Amino acid sequence: MEKFSIICPCCEATLTVDAQTGALLTHEEKAKKLGSFEDLKGELDKQKEVRENIFAQETLRQKDRERILEEKFQAALKRADTDSDKPFRNPLDLE
Repeated sequence: MEKFSIICPCCEATLTVDAQTGALLTHEEKAKKLGSFEDLKGELDKQKEVRENIFAQETLRQKDRERILEEKFQAALKRADTDSDKPFRNPLDLE
């Protein structure tokens, strides 16, 4: 009986397959490396720092967004004041 050992590209598990029938004979998962508590704590600290940086960037972007929207609104108000002598034309009425 001939067997093939194949390593799964996704989970890196070792699969043993019968050559004649193509049936899966065994499945051995890859041994997972267990980290120490200090390694896990360090990883969590890095993730926390990344989250805080992203939050700070988004906060600045929101403040900048409010300023930009206010400038656009003021520009639209000025345009509306200069276009007030023209009658309003509904674009749907042009059809």
